[in-house]
Amino acid sequence: MHFRVGMQGAGKMKGKTLEDKNLATIIREFLDKRPPRLLEVRSFERHSAVLIPLFRVEEEYRVLFTKRTSMVETHKGQISFPGGAVDKNDGSFVETALREAYEETGIRREDVSLLGQIDDTRTVASNFVIHPFVGLIPYPYPFKVNSREVERLIEVPLRIFAPTSSGSPILPVEYEGSIYEGVAYSYKGDVIWGATARIMENFMSIMRGKIDLFLTGT
Repeated sequence: MHFRVGMQGAGKMKGKTLEDKNLATIIREFLDKRPPRLLEVRSFERHSAVLIPLFRVEEEYRVLFTKRTSMVETHKGQISFPGGAVDKNDGSFVETALREAYEETGIRREDVSLLGQIDDTRTVASNFVIHPFVGLIPYPYPFKVNSREVERLIEVPLRIFAPTSSGSPILPVEYEGSIYEGVAYSYKGDVIWGATARIMENFMSIMRGKIDLFLTGT
């Protein structure tokens, strides 16, 4: 089912600037009229949902990621969005994304201004179908990191993911003794790859030409 923010009662943010409202409006209005591409979940796959948290630091928009610990069940040590597997008590996929974001980072659902849903993505090895939701959060924010699941939080400028004429960067990544080659983004020593990179590539492709004004900063 196509998620629509207006039907879900998105959280309201206090103290937003006009530019924040414009960015949120552009993304929300476009995603609201664009049905996400949904994947059929095969018998061996599981549903999961993630939040793509956007926020502003001075004149620059950034994306919040988590560096996973070695204690989690899957994707150990990888850089991911706040999110996880759907729980039987979750009422919807967006509920999963908001619940997991709170459990991992302390972001309260009422502080998330939900902007919409983008296309599903499959993981290669762990057999998840990921349902991604975009949200705007206040900043600075009193994050409360779950140290069992999250090693640290990572802030990456949105402009790092801007599409170029030569296409998305393709990098080899070594992980648990194997080499994976695909879309990957490097920033200050951290490499975002796998499903997380594909989700960002998809989001920026969807919004290409619509949010270029906000892809600036230092």
